[in-house]
Amino acid sequence: MGIIERIKTIIRANINDLISKAEDPEKILNQLILDMRESYDEAKQQVKVAIADEKILTNKHEEVTEKVEHYKSGAEKALKKGDEELARKALARKIEVGKLAEEYRLQLDKQRQAVEILKSGLIALDNKIDEAKRKKDLLIARAARAEAAKTISETLEQITVDSGPFEAFERMSDKVEAIEASAEASTEIAALEAKRVSLDEELEALGDVDVEDELLVLKAEMGLEKPKELPPEEKTEELPPSSE
Repeated sequence: MGIIERIKTIIRANINDLISKAEDPEKILNQLILDMRESYDEAKQQVKVAIADEKILTNKHEEVTEKVEHYKSGAEKALKKGDEELARKALARKIEVGKLAEEYRLQLDKQRQAVEILKSGLIALDNKIDEAKRKKDLLIARAARAEAAKTISETLEQITVDSGPFEAFERMSDKVEAIEASAEASTEIAALEAKRVSLDEELEALGDVDVEDELLVLKAEMGLEKPKELPPEEKTEELPPSSE
């Protein structure tokens, strides 16, 4: 398993572990970002090691390649001096070192390919982390909204199951209406009582006037008091004496 793939596996394991605990979404997301960043740092360190290995192989390949050229140059010099035996030995060493140089070349090519893959994976992982950081606040807001909706739903469900408080509220509302109606009735009755008392007082006042009138009439009949004279305008005009 490659380094990047192994890190992705670790991240997935951490995500599953955190989600299974059903903790606060904000805490989970923040922790996941931290885990991703730690994984990125680990991957980055591994890429650094791979790059260092590539440089070591490059140096080794260059060193061995130089030896190949060295032994070739030695063989040429030996031939110029007429020493074929020495030239054969130099060429034999050249062939041997040349095989080693080829092995280093092959390993170096593979290492370079691996480094490029690791670099690409590291860049992709970094982009994923940046994307996760951008989405984090949105996910937190969505989680908060979902939690609020869940709370409201549970509250409505509880209201449906236990309607006692609302029934009591309705009963109290009916009671208040009954109290208001009773108060209005009492006010109307008090108004009627007030009118009746006023009427009785008026009648009593009228009765007093009748008694006084009756008393004056009685006194007049007994000769105790002259009847009141009628006002001038009410006196009967005397007829003039007849001319007959």
